[in-house]
Amino acid sequence: MNENLSEQYRRRFAAENETRQKVWAVLIDAWFHRYVDGANAVLDLGCGWGPFINQISAPHRYGIDLNPDAKAHLDPSVELFEQRADTSWPLADESLDLVFTSNFLEHLPDREAMAATLAEAYRTLRPGGRLVCLGHNIARVGGMYWDFFDHMIPLTERSVVEAAELAGFSTEEAIGSFLPYTMAGKPPPPAFAIRAYLKLRPAWRLLGKQFLVVAVKPNS
Repeated sequence: MNENLSEQYRRRFAAENETRQKVWAVLIDAWFHRYVDGANAVLDLGCGWGPFINQISAPHRYGIDLNPDAKAHLDPSVELFEQRADTSWPLADESLDLVFTSNFLEHLPDREAMAATLAEAYRTLRPGGRLVCLGHNIARVGGMYWDFFDHMIPLTERSVVEAAELAGFSTEEAIGSFLPYTMAGKPPPPAFAIRAYLKLRPAWRLLGKQFLVVAVKPNS
């Protein structure tokens, strides 16, 4: 299974790895830094080759991924947990400030696995800590959602909000149309275009095919 995952990831992203890193550097600087700033411990759920976790600043950085190639691509200071996301994470209760995940939840085998994964995120986040979920919105993507062989769970921002709230989170923000669908097989947009897009919210309604859900673990 892990060998298939490794080959699948290489087929999809190896040729574009350098450009993906550059795009994510801009995305972090222009948008996602707001969730990372001041965080002591951050976990990237389904971290892959680390385009997010490698490029953020936090004293403690973790990743979860079953891809056997992940370790070779992650910064040495990122601690990788090579395990399923829906089993117990080797972290203490309330030890994280941020759990980030991008284009991962739809790869889980079923809704029970997603619920168990969100339960672990809730357990390990401190009160006030955030869960940030970016993913393909099937309501916006339609049948193209199934063009990827490993997509298992169809999701929208509403279904992610419901699942997160059932796990105990409160919703801070839910955007159904945020980023465009995928970078796979496409030339990367220049940095100025990415920054301009993120500032031009009306463009999200036209081009955005990924949702963004930000949930918070309540203080009480």
